[in-house]
Amino acid sequence: MIAQIFAVLIFIAMFVMIVVEVFERHIVTLTSGACVLVVVFGLCMRDVSAALATLNIGSIFTSGFWYGEGGESSAGVNWSTIIFIIGMMVMVEGMGLSGFFKWLCLSMAKMVKYKTIPLLVCFMLMSAVLSMFIDSITVILFLAAVTTELAHILKFNPIPMIISEIFCANIGGSATMCGDPPNIIIGTSLHYSFFDFLSNTGVIALICFIFAAVYFYFCFRKELKESEKTRGDNIKVPEPSSAISNKLSFGLSVFVFGVAVILLITHAQTTLSVATIGVIAAVLTVVSTLVSSGKKDVVHIFKSLDYKTILFFIGLFISVGGLEQTGVLEILASFIQTISGGSLVMVVVIILWLSAIASAFVDNIPFAATMVPVIRALSATMPEGTLAWTLAMGTDLGGNATPIGASANVVGTSVSAKAGYPISWGKYCKYCMPATVMVLLISMVCIFVRYI
Repeated sequence: MIAQIFAVLIFIAMFVMIVVEVFERHIVTLTSGACVLVVVFGLCMRDVSAALATLNIGSIFTSGFWYGEGGESSAGVNWSTIIFIIGMMVMVEGMGLSGFFKWLCLSMAKMVKYKTIPLLVCFMLMSAVLSMFIDSITVILFLAAVTTELAHILKFNPIPMIISEIFCANIGGSATMCGDPPNIIIGTSLHYSFFDFLSNTGVIALICFIFAAVYFYFCFRKELKESEKTRGDNIKVPEPSSAISNKLSFGLSVFVFGVAVILLITHAQTTLSVATIGVIAAVLTVVSTLVSSGKKDVVHIFKSLDYKTILFFIGLFISVGGLEQTGVLEILASFIQTISGGSLVMVVVIILWLSAIASAFVDNIPFAATMVPVIRALSATMPEGTLAWTLAMGTDLGGNATPIGASANVVGTSVSAKAGYPISWGKYCKYCMPATVMVLLISMVCIFVRYI
């Protein structure tokens, strides 16, 4: 009982500190994780095995971790998630260095002849599609930067486009296992493949995207049309080819990206774990960069990696492990089952809207990591897949509601502000809160129709 109390107090304190942002979030989770290991497992439980199970280091040295079906341990620190994210980070840094993202944005803009309304639709689509395969933070980082650059040249306000891009990036991220960090956690913990997500959350995400695209079109078409009328004809836009400084590097980065996508799609058939896929993507990126650009760019890639996010994940998993090992999450699962009366419909409603509301105000990653063991417990009497897809849609889409609900939102609004176009809470929420409620209702209907 004492161990449970301390595990809950430490976890709540961690959540509060993440929200108030007094300290960097990786410091908060690592401190919380250390407190769990020392206070909960050491002083309260005096159980070394619980600490070792949470750290879960031994799983890395098993063959099932790298190859085979269902061999990865889902308890404690999810090293599959950690290694996969590192691999994807290396690949994305290599793609950015080759000029891939800027080339893609300029090519799309040229294709629609720099017309603002078609540009809005194209950038929403590109944001959603890229976020299915690449971390949405990276997608928005490059897309928002290019949007502000084009806005300066084409004389339009980039805020409507950036808001739309952020929203669609989170929708696209919900469609696949590698699109958003919560999905990576859900997929690796519950052993779902890329295609499992694509054929379930992907279908729902497609419907949500269509409605969201229409919604933002009607919200912003008047403003963007006015800006197009007032700009002159004497504009000079960079050619897409100007983004490519090294053709060999560009070609190899596209090849590596294609290999990674194929491996993810065939994950269930090859039985390669996502950790293995991440390592393959990273190794291919390093080799191709070394061949095309030299050692200096390889060093730049590793210097540019977001190590703080990796440390954040490790501390988070340990903190959640404290709740898992002390039985707190089993109590929470029982509570949800009790208040729902054992009804799958009520459990879906609770998980969807609870995760959405929580993700609107706090980072959706901790909530997803906390709820995965709860879903595992509930799956004893309810279909696990239905609960998993509900959690994925709730956490991924709920984060759209506010500027701090997901990491992509924070990055996008920051890039816009630095370029001289600050996005206020009022303006963001005015458009995104109604859209979030809309796509959540659509998701709920889709889940009811398909699974219940």
